[in-house]
Amino acid sequence: MDNPLVSPEWGLIFWTSLSFLILLFILRKFAWKPILSSVNERERSIKDALAEAENARKEMQNLQADNERILKEARAEREAMLKDARDMKNKIVSDAKEQAQVEADKMIKQAQAAIESEKKAAVTDIKNQVADLSVEIAEKVLKEQLSNKDKQLKLVENMLGDIKLN
Repeated sequence: MDNPLVSPEWGLIFWTSLSFLILLFILRKFAWKPILSSVNERERSIKDALAEAENARKEMQNLQADNERILKEARAEREAMLKDARDMKNKIVSDAKEQAQVEADKMIKQAQAAIESEKKAAVTDIKNQVADLSVEIAEKVLKEQLSNKDKQLKLVENMLGDIKLN
């Protein structure tokens, strides 16, 4: 039988094993170290890349936290500025109302004083006119009374009678 699986040939096994060992020795001497070093280098570069990715992820989380903090501070500052602006607006409005009220009161007092002075002037004028009219009426009455002698004597007697009664 020529089938090598059924009956092995020892010479062939020897030379195949020897070829394999020589090949293994040559590979170990010349190729194994460069292959292992390149595999190790690749493994190291993968680990470094993973570490850098982790660092980048942590840095992104820190940046996001910083961004959130900055946004909160900006919102708080905006709210404070809006509150200050509202307070300032309210103060300006209330000051303007107070000033307008003061000016209105001042104008009312001035108007009242002007009205009072005009009233006094009008009353004085009316009194003067009434006095002038009274004098004119009295003059006309007296002229008429004194133009007639009988009326004059009667007037004098009435006046004397009034003096005695008092």
